[in-house]
Amino acid sequence: MPALCLPVDRTIVRTQIVYFLLLPDTLLIDLAGPADAFLFANRYQQKIRFELKFISPMDRIICSTGLQLSPLLPLPVQIETDAIVVLPGLVGMDFPYQEAHEQACICWLREHVSATHRLVCICSGALLAAHAGLLAGHTATTHHDHCQDLARIDSSIRVEENRIFVQHDNVNTSAGVTAGIDLALQLISDIADPLTATAVARNMVVYMRRAGSDPQLSPWLMHRNHIHPIVHKVQDAIIKQPDFAWSLPLLAELACTSTRHLTRLFKSHAEISVQDYISSLRLSLASKLLAQTNWPIEQVAQAAGFGSVRQFRRVWRSAHAEPPGLHR
Repeated sequence: MPALCLPVDRTIVRTQIVYFLLLPDTLLIDLAGPADAFLFANRYQQKIRFELKFISPMDRIICSTGLQLSPLLPLPVQIETDAIVVLPGLVGMDFPYQEAHEQACICWLREHVSATHRLVCICSGALLAAHAGLLAGHTATTHHDHCQDLARIDSSIRVEENRIFVQHDNVNTSAGVTAGIDLALQLISDIADPLTATAVARNMVVYMRRAGSDPQLSPWLMHRNHIHPIVHKVQDAIIKQPDFAWSLPLLAELACTSTRHLTRLFKSHAEISVQDYISSLRLSLASKLLAQTNWPIEQVAQAAGFGSVRQFRRVWRSAHAEPPGLHR
């Protein structure tokens, strides 16, 4: 039986600052959804601590629901080189950004946000970023009602319609309202780890999703669009140790159920067999090892949890046209 209850390392390696730039009529769900996701992430791991700061050219605003938000921090004269800057959307259909406080935000964005920062635009927040010139030459998306507006602001922006979110270099953009939570979960996966992101999604009772036109969905995030505790428990164990020699009886014992019942639950809720799920994670791990190391194929196969090079090559061929050597 593997050591599943690993000791918790409570040492915080670093703090990740997340700035939320707020204007009057900020859509509350664009702010609250991603903010809660980042804060929930602090519960499930100790390597990264997300610290939220709410900034504005005004000391208080009235958001979309009529709720007053205050006190807000002033626009900082300097931000951390690796900071995340989030631009939530605003209520309405017309965004000329002619008001003094809006112009102040545009000037601040131009001066302070660079390629070292992660820019996160939710819904119509992409329009504000486009006015600041931060989306020039990038692929981006926004709420479907504003895709044409985004293209008109800057013709160099490659606007992707019907996308949940788009990540291009340091620029992250999402469609409207709840899609901001999807993007926040993906950022948590990127910055912390996929297991933390799935734990946050489960806590928030939302789906884990990737952008629909990605060439390949991440197996670390797929098949988690359910809330069955037994299946999640098994998936968490496999993700923690994908290279372990998992067997169906061992996983059934972990889940306190029979092998037959676990197989049925997995197929029903995760929509994949237990063995195929394990293989998909091992293939992903092997692909990463091939790209990031010069290890021989034998070492890659062993480190990824395959019983032999022959088994590794057989499973690899089921998912890839080219052999592992060419993939490297």
